[in-house]
Amino acid sequence: MVTALSDEEMVREAVRIVEAARERGVILRILGAIAIRLHSSGHEDLHTKLGRLGDASKSFTDIDLIGYSSQYGEIRKLMERELSFKISPQFLLLHGRERLFYSHPENLYHVDIFFDKLAFSHDIPFGRKGSGRLELDYPTITVTDLLLEKLQIHEINEKDIKDVIVLLKAHPVGHGDKDQVNLDYLAKLLGDDWGLWKDATDNLRKTLSFAERYRDSGLLSMEDYRVIEERIAGILETLENCPKSKRWYDGAKQAEKKKKYWRDVEELYR
Repeated sequence: MVTALSDEEMVREAVRIVEAARERGVILRILGAIAIRLHSSGHEDLHTKLGRLGDASKSFTDIDLIGYSSQYGEIRKLMERELSFKISPQFLLLHGRERLFYSHPENLYHVDIFFDKLAFSHDIPFGRKGSGRLELDYPTITVTDLLLEKLQIHEINEKDIKDVIVLLKAHPVGHGDKDQVNLDYLAKLLGDDWGLWKDATDNLRKTLSFAERYRDSGLLSMEDYRVIEERIAGILETLENCPKSKRWYDGAKQAEKKKKYWRDVEELYR
């Protein structure tokens, strides 16, 4: 489904839903490319110029959100009764406890809602209400979690690489979750999961390779490229040198035996 709404209208719609949730004491946060656009203020032109969907006039097709399963009933009430979004009974029967998939009342776009974690190629956890990572930022998930959302993809595609480029251009790396990539959290999470570590580091190198291509074609300025290169280098250095758990080493050994270390996932969520 390609929405008839403009990028600006899609962003406003995502924020409208999250704000309606907050007014009712419900925690929802925006994921994906819309979240990256929101969190990368001042870099909208770069996101548009890169043309993540191959069309500079259109960047988004749907809205992705995440909440806590402890508020499942409240989220359904908000979406269905108060905002009049539609959901398929068949989808509810098959997937309704781990995910909700809504259509706009006028079929203008879809809304995908996940709970507690992103379980795609790898797991990106958000914890529980009151002590989880969703409370660390608003109206989106944190910069670090936005980066992980993209880096966990086993077969990353070019539109996701473009999102990573914009995110890294707009945010420094550091220690903490406030408007930066949290190296400490990356080291902790990836140092305990070889498969996630492997795909994340591979995807960072792929991102740098694409950034070089965009630099050479004029889509990225030399200055932008150097910033991205430096930040990727900093993240890779942290991930190469961070402490590794027994679970991490066990995962590496399993991979040596040619055992699959990722899940195959559908394209829909991105």
